[in-house]
Amino acid sequence: MDFRHQAIAPTGVVATAADALLVVIVAGAKGKADLPRALNAALQRALKQGDLALEGGRCLYLGAVSGVKAPRVVLAVAADASPRAVKAAFVAGLAQLKALGSRHLAVWLHGAGAVGAGHAEALTQAAGDAVYLYRHTKPSAGPAPKLGRVTLLCARADEASVAEGTKQGAAIAAGVKLARELANRPGNHCTPSQLAEQAQELARQMKLKVQVLGRKEIEQLGMGALLAVSQGSEQPPRFIVLGYQGAAASAPPVVLVGKGITFDSGGISIKPAAEMDEMKFDMGGAASVLGTLRAVAQLKPAINLVGLIAACENLPSGRAVKPGDVVTSLSGKTIEILNTDAEGRLILCDALSYAERLAPRAVVDIATLTGACVIALGHHRSGLFTPHDALAESLGRAGDAALDPCWRMPLDAEYDEALKTSFADVANVGPRAGGAITAAMFLKRFAAKLHWAHLDIAGTAWKTGANKGATGRPVGLLTHYVLEQARAA
Repeated sequence: MDFRHQAIAPTGVVATAADALLVVIVAGAKGKADLPRALNAALQRALKQGDLALEGGRCLYLGAVSGVKAPRVVLAVAADASPRAVKAAFVAGLAQLKALGSRHLAVWLHGAGAVGAGHAEALTQAAGDAVYLYRHTKPSAGPAPKLGRVTLLCARADEASVAEGTKQGAAIAAGVKLARELANRPGNHCTPSQLAEQAQELARQMKLKVQVLGRKEIEQLGMGALLAVSQGSEQPPRFIVLGYQGAAASAPPVVLVGKGITFDSGGISIKPAAEMDEMKFDMGGAASVLGTLRAVAQLKPAINLVGLIAACENLPSGRAVKPGDVVTSLSGKTIEILNTDAEGRLILCDALSYAERLAPRAVVDIATLTGACVIALGHHRSGLFTPHDALAESLGRAGDAALDPCWRMPLDAEYDEALKTSFADVANVGPRAGGAITAAMFLKRFAAKLHWAHLDIAGTAWKTGANKGATGRPVGLLTHYVLEQARAA
């Protein structure tokens, strides 16, 4: 997808050389007469006939409009001038055009005031999402959408801001596409080894440093928790270290830690059969780390960034770890595994201990960790857990700016009582109540020396139902956070 911007006077919109024109009109905006005559006449006619109302979410495909060069015209109404509302209107407009033959779409915002970087980034990402088509195991999916170019029209005064937003949005869109593609692949097409190969390919493409550790190296390190989860599967585990260097080698890196369970049956504590196919998405955290590295490498900020991915399958077998087994983690802490379906925290705790060796400025782990987080927050916000207020504020700002929001959850000391056991230093689960919090409390024990945060993306990493598929979240949030850290450094 080719994303561009073009400075233009409002009167020149009708003469724009594109085969589709999407006009986003902010509801309640004054000065409809400022629309070029041809578009204003079409708008007034649609309003009079009742085909359109100036209410957020309303959209109308007009086809050819006399006096407008583009042969296809769509009017979409945004509830307000915020990037979120404008993005929603843009998505509605794209839905009208997606199945048509448009190759070049021009977008003009009317009534939004100054068009900023946030608008440009939101539109760019929405366009990237709209044209994504999963085809890896579905040749019958048909040809990719013809739309290959989107141009955001703006005033000369807004050009610099729009250019920056378009550049950033294009990089994030590429990262989201990669994350979606990897997470959508079924477990037999995205094994731990294949995920490592994708990381190596990304490193070649984007000139990143990469190291892939196999079972032998993982054993030598002493990652007993990761090994315990993987021991029931025929597929060997992989521990992936991927690095972007944009600052001096001595500068402490930001470290992103991704949960890479390429398929999660629950192990001996096996899951119900219904919807178990969706457990291919349990490596959504790992996919988002790779997507973020992809976006950051394209933008080239002055910061060092390391991605750590613990990858394995969680399957039952005669060799699988059993409820009640006690294992020794890389940190030296022993863990009683009361529930083998609480495996994500086990592989993450070893990765967090490994992160200490990098002397990081901050560590964020990302995981489809708990169904409890879905119950708490639904599918709109990812769960954010951290004992560090400044880190929580930074991640919150990043999520809001990226339209990829999170919500901070508590880490009160009292929740830690649920993880006590007579047979090890810590149990891997507590009671059902507050399950997302006790999972984070488990991780917190292994992050005591780190400036650490945990993102539970179980409710946001994929959609279920008729539109089942990975979302690529939270690549946007993470990329904004890394860019903010680069500016601060």
